[in-house]
Amino acid sequence: SELNPGANVRHMQDQYHGLDIAKDNDFIAKAKDALENQTPIVIEDDINNLNRTAGTMLSYEVSKKYGKEGLPDDTIHLKLKGHGGQSMAFTLAKGITMTVEGDSNDYTAKGLSGGKVAVYPSQEVIDDGFVPEDNVIVGNVSCYGATAGKAFFRGKAGERFCVRNSGALAVVEGTGDHCCEYMTGGRVVVLGRTGRNFGAGMSGGIAYVYDPEGEFPQLCNMGLVGLETIDTDEEKEAVYNYIKEHVDYTGSTLGQSMLENWDERAKKFVKVMPHDYKRVLAERAAAAKSEAA
Repeated sequence: SELNPGANVRHMQDQYHGLDIAKDNDFIAKAKDALENQTPIVIEDDINNLNRTAGTMLSYEVSKKYGKEGLPDDTIHLKLKGHGGQSMAFTLAKGITMTVEGDSNDYTAKGLSGGKVAVYPSQEVIDDGFVPEDNVIVGNVSCYGATAGKAFFRGKAGERFCVRNSGALAVVEGTGDHCCEYMTGGRVVVLGRTGRNFGAGMSGGIAYVYDPEGEFPQLCNMGLVGLETIDTDEEKEAVYNYIKEHVDYTGSTLGQSMLENWDERAKKFVKVMPHDYKRVLAERAAAAKSEAA
């Protein structure tokens, strides 16, 4: 076959990315004082699924001025209502908190880089009968490649939640298949059922899955991980605090019900611990003890 004789064979026109009309331009303008002087600010606005990668250009402005240290936590609070577009909160920088009353598309909090994200349904839809823990609130591949920060989702996530997470905390009320695949660090708390193939290739980090019916083991890929219980008071308190922060950001009644009966509910969590990660933690603890002696 031959090429169309009228087809161009070299670069002839620029691609238009629409950055000049991106929602972030408004965020950056409104956050000027916060960016320049670290003055805390709350920006209230609507969002829809045409607003892709919302928060990313703003994060660039933070990183350009303050580097990886970012801003103090919660300096810029994007308080949004509506439907987050694809890759909302992509690489969200430290110091930016993005809360969305509504829902969000695929890749929410992809590459999360120190910021905080919370997505939750409005009280109005809940009053109309919407049950958050029975419905998907964020799409597939949310928190993919997250390196730092926190994410709280009042509802279920789609498939491949927290794949390649290397340092973020994420709390969610249920997931689809392949959750925590290739995870290398961070913490994940699932307050409801998961899909199959949980933890495939998971070499680091720890996941906690609420499993009152004992169904989880058959859904977990046991190639690199073992299943344990929460067996120390320190760890029990840590997971309690993860869920409490989830409740504080999202108003989760599911999370609150667990906190109110924590001694019993904590016994029903399965701890997913990668074998090699456990070994490394033990070696580090032994080395630290030896140095202190």
